[in-house]
Amino acid sequence: MSQPAAYSLSPAERRVFAGLMLGMFVASISQTIVGPAMPRIVAELGGIDHYSWVATAAMLVSAIVVPIVGKLSDMFGRREFYLGGLVVFMVGSVISGLAPDFWTLVAGRAVQGLGMGTLMPLSQTIIGDIIPPRQRGKYQGLMGAVFGVTSVAGPIAGGLITDAFGWRWLFFAVLPLGVVAVFVIARFLRLDHTPQPGRVDALGILTLTPALVGILLATSWGGTTYPWGSGVILGLYAAGVVLLGLFVAVELRAENPLLPLSLFRNGIFSWANVASFGLAMVMFGAIIYVPVFAQGVLGVGATESGLILMPMMLGLIVVGIVSGYLVTRTGRYKELMLLGTVVLGVGLWMLTRLGVDSSEWELTAAIAVMGTGLGLAMQQYTLVVQNAVPRADLGVATASLQFFRNVGNTVGIAVFGAVMTSGLAGAIAGHLPPELAGRAGGLGELDAAAALDPAQTAGLPPEALQAIRSGLADRLQDTFSLGLPIMVAVFLATLMIRAIPLRDTVHTPDEAQREYLDTMAHSAPSSDYVPGLRSGDVGARTRERVLGLQLGMLARSAGRPDRPLLVRAVTELGDGDLQRGRQILERAALVLTSDDPQESAAAERYAVELGRRAGTEGGMLSEALRRDLAVLAAERRPEEVLSQIEPTVAQRHAAVDVAKVRQAATELSTALLVDVARLDR
Repeated sequence: MSQPAAYSLSPAERRVFAGLMLGMFVASISQTIVGPAMPRIVAELGGIDHYSWVATAAMLVSAIVVPIVGKLSDMFGRREFYLGGLVVFMVGSVISGLAPDFWTLVAGRAVQGLGMGTLMPLSQTIIGDIIPPRQRGKYQGLMGAVFGVTSVAGPIAGGLITDAFGWRWLFFAVLPLGVVAVFVIARFLRLDHTPQPGRVDALGILTLTPALVGILLATSWGGTTYPWGSGVILGLYAAGVVLLGLFVAVELRAENPLLPLSLFRNGIFSWANVASFGLAMVMFGAIIYVPVFAQGVLGVGATESGLILMPMMLGLIVVGIVSGYLVTRTGRYKELMLLGTVVLGVGLWMLTRLGVDSSEWELTAAIAVMGTGLGLAMQQYTLVVQNAVPRADLGVATASLQFFRNVGNTVGIAVFGAVMTSGLAGAIAGHLPPELAGRAGGLGELDAAAALDPAQTAGLPPEALQAIRSGLADRLQDTFSLGLPIMVAVFLATLMIRAIPLRDTVHTPDEAQREYLDTMAHSAPSSDYVPGLRSGDVGARTRERVLGLQLGMLARSAGRPDRPLLVRAVTELGDGDLQRGRQILERAALVLTSDDPQESAAAERYAVELGRRAGTEGGMLSEALRRDLAVLAAERRPEEVLSQIEPTVAQRHAAVDVAKVRQAATELSTALLVDVARLDR
């Protein structure tokens, strides 16, 4: 595949990109920075029985709001929602930092989740608005690097800030960055947007929201707060499934659906979401439970266990940026995605081989391999989805991918945790010497907390501590082994993603309008609707085909000796090469007439070149040729045509609507074009 022409962001776009990175940073770091401070928070505010709610509140609200904001941004524009998300997030940070009690903190985290669920998908979507897919890889690699930094460095920064300034500063520390992001986005983000007509899908929101609340709460609570088979968990799952069924029924009939189910007929979209879901399960399972292995099995401290995750961050960042540049340079991405899933699977397999006698270096090596795999694959799923959907669905498609990742995070943490804790007491007891297992005082009922808390390990016999670490190592081996079939599923889903060429252009507002009109045409109430020939009518695809016929006829006519002016014009288009000019016209015509996505994409750059020439100052034709055309069209002497600006027909005859006359000529010419094109073939 050919290498694209050099592309760079304008100064204003660079400022927008910097603002997006700041927004992504403040949103994503808030997901992980609070973890180290949780013991101090519950010690000060209480709430030990509801410990998980500080994390669950933000995660739950964020997952719910993602698809809603994605759709609303498609309808009403991105800028206002992004700015609103930043402001809401900072309000939530202030509430959390000033919280006088536990439940106020939970409420503040929920408000933060509302902002996070707005910022994270829209950061990716706006990149799709301003950067062509072929060039997008390197920029999404940088955004992925931000996510990687915050995922792993968040807990480290959280511990340092908590030790130095207190836990409340975890929420205040991001406010200056948020203010800068608001200023940059408000000042420089200007996106052309064609509003989508139709009503907001309120019924879709009202069915999807409680469905997600029920399913995510059940997944978060199952095996921890309540047993998996309890009435609460089963009831929540049942209610969630019923409401999801109602949501699907609503979406099939909605005028402007919250989540267009037709997107799932696109195999690229569907398989990318499946793969992203599985990838998120494995990634967050590793981030959460590798530190447990480091502290509970290897016996390192909390700070050292955080540092063990650093190679994952470095691999994700460095390899993510490099792979993004490779995608931009070569236009190929599927090979990198498949390689990434394999490498990630190898790293996960290395984790399953670790035991109580393993070293920190062996754990670090496994994490580094996993980070390399994530860097190769993770951001490419966003790229392929954005490249495969119309601009009108860009926001909701990107948000859907982010939604599946968020749900994957939640499900992965819950399922991996359930595997680790189930049978843990028995695994520990199985490693205790018989004399200790039967001793009074309940050594046989020890759990992993004893290995994670230095205060408890201090008074334990060495044999008991070794049994705890061995039992925990056994359960974590099973936990990491669960990720292997998940990675097989991710690989197969990625293999099913059809590779299509990456576009070299961002859709223009006119293209977005045509896509919307075509969407209307595909869903017309009658199977025999009549396409219109006027701009703005339903049937834009027909007008594109006619334009393609016109370009094809021009290319053929430019080869005839009795078309001297056309020959001159096409020769100028080819920079002095007639055959080159004809090739541009022929290939641009193919883009407009072909219904084969690969054939059309391969010819795209010629239509881009034709449009670029037409957009230059004065148009694509030289002054000399325009002068000759004006004189010959008038059939008068040059001095009569070129010495003064002639009054127009519209100025001389006010009753004549020249635009409508031109439209009439266009419609009649369409009939002629189709007639002649059929005879030419």
